[in-house]
Amino acid sequence: MNVLWGRFLLHIFVHLGHISNFIMTRKEKEMIYQEKVKIGLKDIWKGKEVSNKAILEYLENVAAYHSDSVGYGINTTEQTGLSWLLLDWKVKVIKRPEYGQVLNIHTWSRNIIKCYAYRDFEVYDEKNNLCVIASSKWLLVNNETAKIAKVEQEMADKYHSEIGKMVFEEEIEKIKAPENYETSIIYEIKRKDIDIIGHVHNLYYLDMAYEAMPQEVYQQRPFDKFRISYKKEIKLGETVKCQYAYEENKHFVMIRSEDETILHAIIELEEKESF
Repeated sequence: MNVLWGRFLLHIFVHLGHISNFIMTRKEKEMIYQEKVKIGLKDIWKGKEVSNKAILEYLENVAAYHSDSVGYGINTTEQTGLSWLLLDWKVKVIKRPEYGQVLNIHTWSRNIIKCYAYRDFEVYDEKNNLCVIASSKWLLVNNETAKIAKVEQEMADKYHSEIGKMVFEEEIEKIKAPENYETSIIYEIKRKDIDIIGHVHNLYYLDMAYEAMPQEVYQQRPFDKFRISYKKEIKLGETVKCQYAYEENKHFVMIRSEDETILHAIIELEEKESF
């Protein structure tokens, strides 16, 4: 298999702090799926605050659990022959939680159009403060042919999409990569970056973006607003060029092949003051 499986494997990386019980609520034509997670030691980046990478891991896992619950998750791919491919992330941290806190993560399908699905998230702390909002875009693919698959009505109905319930006012827009870049690094993909079928896991694109930043920019983390757009898989042993640029108060990292002919991903990050 190719990139399609590599991206879908984000579903199987279960966070160690996951709390097994969950609450799922249904209405006639909508569903909000909920899970609780506890912030662990490996999830904090400086002091006691949760990192962006950990937030993404929580969201990815809960999305997977939701799909499991309706019969189209990782446990049923052999039966359905279908997988969800992650295309885009859009995340905003409103109040950054800290180590030891238990978070309640809500997710729902907000629309399914042909072969695409849009999924949103809200993350609440123990005092029911809204801490994080996020939106994502997915593509359905056929495992056998590795081609795009249409979401049939029977499948769409099981997700009970909440049409119009959006955490952001605007839809996920295409990221425009800057034409020029200021600095770049060469990075050889290592075994620690790889999932079980030999592709770089989605979470590690954010790691590569941080490595590409100048030190003074890196120190500005955690960046409370960020986007990731996935374009093409990266495999073990490949070498990529991570190009850093700063434009219109945003930090960009473009991950390309070493010869710059292939764009693998674009990461966009903003500081808290910019929104």
